[in-house]
Amino acid sequence: MKKALITGITGQDGSYLAEFLLGKGYEIHGMVRRSSTETFLRIEHIREKIYIHQADLLDQLSIINLIEQVNPDEVYNLAAMSFVPTSWVQPVLTAEFTAIGVTKVLEAIRLVNKKIKFYQASSSEMFGKVHEVPQTENTPFYPRSPYGVAKVYGHFITVNYRESYDIFACSGILFNHESPRRGKEFVTRKISHAVARIKCGLQDKLYLGNIDAKRDWGFAGDYIKAMWLMLQQDKADDYVISTGETHSVREFCQIAFDHVGLNWKDYVQTDPSLVRPAEVDLLIGDCRKARDILKWKSSISFKELVVLMVDEDLKRIKK
Repeated sequence: MKKALITGITGQDGSYLAEFLLGKGYEIHGMVRRSSTETFLRIEHIREKIYIHQADLLDQLSIINLIEQVNPDEVYNLAAMSFVPTSWVQPVLTAEFTAIGVTKVLEAIRLVNKKIKFYQASSSEMFGKVHEVPQTENTPFYPRSPYGVAKVYGHFITVNYRESYDIFACSGILFNHESPRRGKEFVTRKISHAVARIKCGLQDKLYLGNIDAKRDWGFAGDYIKAMWLMLQQDKADDYVISTGETHSVREFCQIAFDHVGLNWKDYVQTDPSLVRPAEVDLLIGDCRKARDILKWKSSISFKELVVLMVDEDLKRIKK
């Protein structure tokens, strides 16, 4: 039985990955930070099937001890300060978790067992002010937020450890991926949750920032399969994971409100305070490398994803 250690197991991606790897027969270990309030909601349904350990990306020794204790075959580093707007409010903390934290996990692997395979969650936010459309593994990075800058560090330190210490270390440059498990602070879930509340008469308006921003949105349940596939290859490498389509926040709103029989223009208002200091206007990925080598592709269309999220939020609210 293979063993996997997942940092950020309580998040959207961590919960889907844990489910997926359980289905593959893995023994699953998850790393969580010590907190006065436990937030295991996304993994509650599999809580009895997995092992949870306390450690912290800010504490090198706790990471070393955890990897020694678990001795996993694979480590998936999904933990980060992942909400882009907060990275302007807490830029130093973002750097410590999202950048330096990657180094601490890689150092632990180097010190404990260099045969452990490592996956780093890189991000399309690294492309920022894009140099080419669509973006590939070779597109230069131009991050436009402290989060994006930190992710670039995490990406290149992964490459550095792969090339310096012959560690099987991969980065998945994942474009935006959503699901009903997305946090309510993220724009897609903010929209789907608000649509459900407005439909049920619990909310009047939805306030958004730049509704013309365009993203390449896919389903998180698809994207975690790509993470696993990367670690099953003979050679460690980096891959763009995307749908190859781009849609605006405006389109997301239109489909979501249309699905419940409402006109989005009657409810959506823009709020200048929600606009980023430096905007990322257009992201669209070219995942041909992942299709050719990993044999991976997305399975849910943009419209199906929006409808899925709205329907799940409607179910929750009606309960």
